Amino acid sequence: MLTIHSDAHFMQQALREAQIAFDEGEVPVGAVVVCQNQIIARGHNQTEQLNDITAHAEIIAITAASNYLNSKYLEDCTLYVTLEPCAMCAGALYWAQLGRLVYGAADDKRGFMRFGKGVLHPKTRTEFGILSEPCSILLKHFFATKR
Repeated sequence: MLTIHSDAHFMQQALREAQIAFDEGEVPVGAVVVCQNQIIARGHNQTEQLNDITAHAEIIAITAASNYLNSKYLEDCTLYVTLEPCAMCAGALYWAQLGRLVYGAADDKRGFMRFGKGVLHPKTRTEFGILSEPCSILLKHFFATKR
């Protein structure tokens, strides 16, 4: 029997990835890629661990999803991410032709929406605010411990 999961369920899975990043001393952002109601890829920030500024949760999840599907295009997939993607990640989502983007917390300083939704592929549907409070709380807690 196929179980249909909600956006909140998948964002909760992204939050689990963010918690892993937090526990590893990384900025706590997590992401999952869903295709046909199944998580096919996971990622969390690993910029410190890998000494790589491009090792954002979204980039890691995109790469894993592309490998899983054996395709560079993710038009039938949804990316759930705890924080609004930056311009770099939005550009990668554009090239992957992501079908749908769902993010939790807004990022007024570095989020792609500073530049407008045109940064994403024209066919990418976007939703935000799913579990925004727990996503924001984890980020605020992380940065409070760094100050």
